[in-house]
Amino acid sequence: MYHYTESGLRNVWLANGYTVRKFEGEESVAINDADELHRAIGRALACKPCLTGLEVRFLRKELGLSQKRLADMLGSTEQTVSLWERKGRMPKGLDRILRALYLEHLDGNVQIQAMIDRLIDLDKHEEEKLVFEDTQAGWKMAA
Repeated sequence: MYHYTESGLRNVWLANGYTVRKFEGEESVAINDADELHRAIGRALACKPCLTGLEVRFLRKELGLSQKRLADMLGSTEQTVSLWERKGRMPKGLDRILRALYLEHLDGNVQIQAMIDRLIDLDKHEEEKLVFEDTQAGWKMAA
């Protein structure tokens, strides 16, 4: 079995699906379809009851998100995401959201990603001035 530390996780071992090659006295390992392997690892992690810090980092990277972007999506800070990844103490509700987001991403649910992007855009306009007017039909946001 091959201890697949290249994933950034300490507990991933491969029973097969890899080839060990020797080149100029050095051994190297080639993984068959590494992208599919990472999807399988990510799905297994997302189905766990809670994530470790390394697993949070793995899923974040598989989603293609920076720490800042994940923090924006979850209503947190980049420093807090860094802490979760180092210490593994992500709040349970946010842990669930990250795992659900990853599974939806794997299954091709682009609407989830689009919704989160819209929420992030809404957060950017938080300080925007809201103007209302009283009309014959009742109070409405001014155009």
